Amino acid sequence: MRGKINRISITSIVFHLVLSIFSLFCIIPIIYIVSISLTDENSLSLYGYKLVPKLVSTYAYQFVFASPKQVLTSYGVTILVTAIGSILSLLVTSMLAYTMSRRDFKLSKLISFVVFFTMIFNTGLVPWYILIVRYYHINNTLLCLILPYVIVPWNVFLMKGFLADIPLALVESAKIDGSSELNTFFKIIIPISKPALATVGLFCAFMYWNDWWLGMLFIEKQSLTPLQLMLYSIMNNITYLSSSLQSGNISIDVSKMPNETARMAMCVLAAGPMLFVFPFFQKFFIRGLTVGAVKG
Repeated sequence: MRGKINRISITSIVFHLVLSIFSLFCIIPIIYIVSISLTDENSLSLYGYKLVPKLVSTYAYQFVFASPKQVLTSYGVTILVTAIGSILSLLVTSMLAYTMSRRDFKLSKLISFVVFFTMIFNTGLVPWYILIVRYYHINNTLLCLILPYVIVPWNVFLMKGFLADIPLALVESAKIDGSSELNTFFKIIIPISKPALATVGLFCAFMYWNDWWLGMLFIEKQSLTPLQLMLYSIMNNITYLSSSLQSGNISIDVSKMPNETARMAMCVLAAGPMLFVFPFFQKFFIRGLTVGAVKG
């Protein structure tokens, strides 16, 4: 008995040691990003990347926040788009997935095929652009940043994998009690689907938060520029000026302009808020992702 306990203890220690090492491999890059963003650019070129900066400097953040009004406006646009888009996408995705998961619905297989077909094939960028700009006329509005990602086939099938595990007898019992389809969905299906909703909702939030592609295609107003597109534009300007300085195409002094430190500062500004949000959904995220993987 004692030998068995010792074997379990050794196994547990080794298991926790491996997980601790793996966690360090995940945490150290984040520490490096924050450290580099707080390092002086000249010190970075002399001493390289360090976990503890040789010379602390906030110049990279001062450079990014040179126009604080635009940064705050872009943050506001991204937060608004992420909040509205995630809620709308989660609602539509869950309703579509619920329809596909109902085995007693005759068109469930047809709808599943249509959704799967759109995941494999698409019409291309040009027809999509014409549809948004020429027919819907929603360019330079928040709608063009929200509507294209409302239905994502991968999220639909992930949600379907969870909802398909709900017993059909539960829905039939609700029907016998006089419950309508909408009432059954919102008062019975939704409350027991929290793990899947949290998982898909997190995917939707990450997708909206990290997107810059739609803003580059359809947004021309600075007041509607999302955060990721603004940071992408700043980074392109820094890269262009740095390359022009090295080739001698410009004569202005940009030697003090941050390059690597600015990149890391933008990573912190872009990813920081989502790093704080993720731990609150971690429990539901793991459960929902596991169920979706098994039942999909």
